[in-house]
Amino acid sequence: MPTEPSSPRPDQPTHQPTAGSAERPAAQSARPARRDLLRTGLATGTATALGLAATTGRANATPADAPGTPGATPADRTLTLTGRLPTGAPDFVYLPVEVPEGVREIAVSYGYDKPPVPAGTPGNSCDIGIFDERGTDLGGPGFRGWSGGFRTGFSLSRGAATPGYLPGPINPGTWHVVLGPYQVAPQGLDYHVEVTLRFGPPGPRSTPQYPAERARGRGRAWYRGDCHLHTVHSDGRRKPEEVAAGARAAGLDFIVSTDHNTSSSHAAWGPLAGPDLLILPGEEITTRNGHWLALGLKPGQFVDWRYRSRDEEYPRFVRQVHRSGGLVVPAHPYCPYVACQWKFGYEEADAVEVWNGPWTYDDESAVDTWDGRLAVALREGRSWLPALGNSDAHSEPQVIGSPHTVVLAEDLTRDAILDGLRAGRSWLAESSAVTLDLTVTGHGRQAGIGEELTVPADAPLDVRLTVTGVPGGTVRLLTDEGQMHQESLPADGAGTVIWRTTASLACYVRAEVRHPKADGTPGRGNSMGPDLPWGPMAALTNPIVLRTGDR
Repeated sequence: MPTEPSSPRPDQPTHQPTAGSAERPAAQSARPARRDLLRTGLATGTATALGLAATTGRANATPADAPGTPGATPADRTLTLTGRLPTGAPDFVYLPVEVPEGVREIAVSYGYDKPPVPAGTPGNSCDIGIFDERGTDLGGPGFRGWSGGFRTGFSLSRGAATPGYLPGPINPGTWHVVLGPYQVAPQGLDYHVEVTLRFGPPGPRSTPQYPAERARGRGRAWYRGDCHLHTVHSDGRRKPEEVAAGARAAGLDFIVSTDHNTSSSHAAWGPLAGPDLLILPGEEITTRNGHWLALGLKPGQFVDWRYRSRDEEYPRFVRQVHRSGGLVVPAHPYCPYVACQWKFGYEEADAVEVWNGPWTYDDESAVDTWDGRLAVALREGRSWLPALGNSDAHSEPQVIGSPHTVVLAEDLTRDAILDGLRAGRSWLAESSAVTLDLTVTGHGRQAGIGEELTVPADAPLDVRLTVTGVPGGTVRLLTDEGQMHQESLPADGAGTVIWRTTASLACYVRAEVRHPKADGTPGRGNSMGPDLPWGPMAALTNPIVLRTGDR
């Protein structure tokens, strides 16, 4: 699940921050926002000092450099920007900063007031990031980092940067510190930003260490992977090396790095991947109208998040991801947090995350919506949307790999894994302790998860599900009519369930395996009552599609 407001900071960053950067918790983690841009007009005052300029806010600079030896390195210069944002402020406020020649590092710290608000009224929450001299255009090249509300400060230079930010040249020109007023209290939001320029030789370049696109696989096989994970590069507390270790401990074959609104972690994964673990670059794009995962990005590729559904910019970034061969996956579509609910539709998605972290009511809603769309897609002759399950783990005690997706792929490579996910040849498991196999056999033919079986309409079809690792679990077999068969597993959690149908009665078959309810009962799907009908999910399959035909 996404982290709630005021996530604590990591104990130590992955990239060594340079001196002077602050890393303390601020407001909410990586916050989405709409496209509207604010450059002037919401705060009073203008100022220019020591080569720095602000058109929004009030600036106070340190004293000018004292006379010294010609050619000596200038002293650090600091500009303080203050301003006030009213309720209804645009999603992004851009503070221009003039950076002169000779700057080796930019360090930024910020804070804002948090006045008391009535119960049920959002309080102040403001995010921060930075764009360089190349500008702030949506999807442009100027992005240099974003930490949302997870840090109160950051720094970047040619060779190093605070996690979430991109090391690289500190070129002269107009940079922009960007504020994201995610929530503004009725009293307004007073902000305070300090920008320090440190002069000197630029230092060595940073060398990215991107992960390989191939690991040692088992040929065509089922591979386990968690496609939604966070590190200290956004609002997680785990370093990349801790995430990689956790993935190995969970029995995973691959993971996807999906830090919020930044590509900075991509360069850290190279030494952490290996023959036993494939690591794919990705990103979680946190717009104001829902979050989505870009899976399998090219190393270093950044996807912009600064738009809402009504801006009609989402298709543009979907195309960007598709051009790179990646997948677009709406994440936790019914998450109850502000701005998390999915409002962009599913027409351009490649899959949907229906199970996010520990099983809760919003996952029930996501599965119900996904299931309801399956029959519609098949009736209209459209491709159906595969389901994914991911941990969205940020910090302890969230468990990496719980849940995860098990995908049938030709090998353990980037392209093969993405192809398997795209095709829906996959099922979802709460842990590697759970195994599952689902097939439909009839008329001399057989199909597995994510595949199609074409048979005469009335040919008998045997649906066979084999499960291990779910003690006392409940097996559910579902079609476009709903639940058609229910059976309990024994105490050791292993069993095989067989059920018969025809293609005239079912256009697809899928399976769920549930844990017992809290009272120890198996649950009843064909009943109504005040309590939830099922216990938590243990495993969930994508469908086997059944077609009628004589061939």
